[in-house]
Amino acid sequence: MATRMLSIWCLDWPIVAARAQEPSLEGVPVAVLVRSRVLAASTEARNVGVISGLRRREAEARCPGIEIREADPSSEARSFEVVARCIETLTPRIEIERPGILSFPTRGPSRYFGGDESLVAAVLAALKTAGVEEARVGIADGVFAARLAARSSIVVRRNATPEFLAPWSVVHLGEPDLSVVLMRLGIRTLGDFGALPVGSVVARFGAQGLEAHRLAIGEERYPPALSTPPPDLVESCVIDPPSNRVDEAAFIGKTLADRLLERLAALGLACTRVVIACETEHGESLERCWRHEGALTPATLATRVRWQLDGWLTESGGLSGGLTLLRLIPDEVIPAGGSQLGFWGGDQAGADRASRVFARVQGMLGPDSVVTAVEQGGRTPIERVRWVTWGEPRVVDFRGEGGKHRGTGMRGAGASDVYINAESWPGAVPGPAPARVFDPPYAAQLLDSESRPVLVNARGDASSTPATLKSAALPGQGGEVSAWAGPWAQDVRWWDPLGERRVLWHVVVGDVACLVRVEGGRATLDALYD
Repeated sequence: MATRMLSIWCLDWPIVAARAQEPSLEGVPVAVLVRSRVLAASTEARNVGVISGLRRREAEARCPGIEIREADPSSEARSFEVVARCIETLTPRIEIERPGILSFPTRGPSRYFGGDESLVAAVLAALKTAGVEEARVGIADGVFAARLAARSSIVVRRNATPEFLAPWSVVHLGEPDLSVVLMRLGIRTLGDFGALPVGSVVARFGAQGLEAHRLAIGEERYPPALSTPPPDLVESCVIDPPSNRVDEAAFIGKTLADRLLERLAALGLACTRVVIACETEHGESLERCWRHEGALTPATLATRVRWQLDGWLTESGGLSGGLTLLRLIPDEVIPAGGSQLGFWGGDQAGADRASRVFARVQGMLGPDSVVTAVEQGGRTPIERVRWVTWGEPRVVDFRGEGGKHRGTGMRGAGASDVYINAESWPGAVPGPAPARVFDPPYAAQLLDSESRPVLVNARGDASSTPATLKSAALPGQGGEVSAWAGPWAQDVRWWDPLGERRVLWHVVVGDVACLVRVEGGRATLDALYD
């Protein structure tokens, strides 16, 4: 039986954290971006059509004057520590999934406060004392169901979780590829998916489908295999002299994370929930539990350690002295799934050394300081490369926006990518690939002989012949066009309001060949060729 859980969802937490850092943003439209896409938008911005997933340019077009900020996970975690300490006054055992979302078992607290509804009221009151005005709380059987209950701010009756989950869309499973396939098969709700025989699900979708099926019927993610790790697996380090610097403590935390997961791997185990504990020179003792949907990798564990230390070692963190002890305690483990070795072998020792170096850099500069390029399907050169944080799954994806095939990668150092023949991409720019790709692209002007912009109509026909290309990225700011090819018209996701229509040209200016994009009547220089 799934554990009865309470989940707290603090709405638009990236916005809340940004305003905590810059009070001047209060009351004005704000959007937080990740890689030029909207991650979260304030109420003022949403009221004029700014939603998650929009490109920065589209967000600025819909809301002129909007304040744009880049996502800062460390700042979000630091601000969320205030909320965690507030909830900790109600129950000693909380689990943070990510900044903005936390949960805890209700068995003890619900009995103490006189029922689930009374517990929810106490939690909301505590959140208001922490300055959180927009938050939703839900209770259900299991973390997944509780998270969905929090979206609706309801308390699901005990043993009624399957009925509660039934009408929810399969997109909430958190598996985009699986959700797309299910919806194409006509399986649109969790109830429809949960009604399928387990054997058929495993035969068609494998282990990924089995985990999703368990969630759909209201079971815990890993109920049969969870176990309590032996106490001798705890990793700790005495810090002498005491440290109150985040970078120093995070470096120690990264070392502990590597050692802990290495020992677990030797036992055939993987960690899904870890307790981060510390002691200070004044005898203070703090601990915080972090949950991860899946097995923690060294990079993901080190990131969470850094987030937690960043929350503790600030003026509002509640510590009056430097850290003297840091401890990582595996709180929940599962059997490790293992990984398939590459068929052609390889220098695994060298890959492991490189992984440790990159992880060390991440510990000092942050998780996004080291990224790796992964090939994927796409029509343009910039779409054919995806940047992945080191330590995250390197999945080679040729499915993109219209394909059907996806490769499977492996986590960690030396992970081998599985390459698949890509399907044809209508309107794709033909090879060879350019030598230099600009991200973001440079502004440009593609003009005809009468200095008018070259446009393309709905049929893909050019309004005139390109004669001049101007851009700051070209020698001498550009010049006359000596040769050109195209245009290649691309109607990208025409069924989606967020889709776009764009046209690309191959243009030669002097001795330089380049790729020019025309979109919305404006030209940009996307790439240069050798």
